[in-house]
Amino acid sequence: MKIVVHIDDAAQWQNAIAQALPHADVVTSDAPPSERANADYLAVWKAPAHLFEEQTQLKGIINLGAGVDHLLKTPELPKDVPIVKLRDAGMSELMADYVLYGVLYFYRSMDRYAAQQSSARWQPQTVPDKANWPVGVLGLGAIGSYVASALQQAGFPVLGWSRTPKHINGVRCLHGDEGLNDLLSQVQSVVTILPDTAATRHILDGERLAQLPKGASVINPGRGSLIDEQALLDALGQDERSGHLRGALLDVFDKEPLPADHPLWRHPKVIVTPHMAAPTPLNDAIDQVISYLHAFDAGEPVATVDPKLGY
Repeated sequence: MKIVVHIDDAAQWQNAIAQALPHADVVTSDAPPSERANADYLAVWKAPAHLFEEQTQLKGIINLGAGVDHLLKTPELPKDVPIVKLRDAGMSELMADYVLYGVLYFYRSMDRYAAQQSSARWQPQTVPDKANWPVGVLGLGAIGSYVASALQQAGFPVLGWSRTPKHINGVRCLHGDEGLNDLLSQVQSVVTILPDTAATRHILDGERLAQLPKGASVINPGRGSLIDEQALLDALGQDERSGHLRGALLDVFDKEPLPADHPLWRHPKVIVTPHMAAPTPLNDAIDQVISYLHAFDAGEPVATVDPKLGY
């Protein structure tokens, strides 16, 4: 079994896979072309096109992350090779931490205290009842469902939205256009954890951002394509006293790294983080990668990505 690995810190992944599969030939994409060609499996994150062109006998592709948008947009991607992706693999807890921080940041008025500090203004803010701070989670896959449950356990009313009906204990689950409109009209914070597909691109555009209650906040640790960035800037206004929205915590962007001259960097109501909300924990991910390789090699069924749906 030959496996080619392409990801940042590929040597670390190579060593971990080789230790778990001592009889496999595990090489990184930095190896000479003759060594990385004709692999049985690719374990990759944002792989270059030439890596796919070199393969003639692929049995499977493992996407070393939850998002497959980059992979599916690669023209050289083989059309008849099954694709699997990391599902949770330890990322859910990290994502929940990030989202809970974001919700609490606005709920406990940390944005207002930061603004007050700049002018040495001492003014305690009222703490609202959590029952009056509903949170909406767009996307109820493995990670989104975990995040929704974590928010509910933290005491917030949670509304979840997905393309198809879902059920999560303690969470009001909605679906379809009507369900999305219902959710947006009620929540104080909206969290986007959807995949990047044609159907989800700019799902939060100007019209939908306007449906949020005045003073609502936006948290996006999902995909940069989910939010129309110019519409978000318009909804935020120019400063703390203007705009429909109170603020935004953004981890992902249409173009990454976020260009240095982008106005989101300097907006007083925005926190920018560099796509770090839920890095993949190596140990948990390796366990899942090995299980996929065993299943592929044994001809056992695995949950594959549907390229038409984009996840």
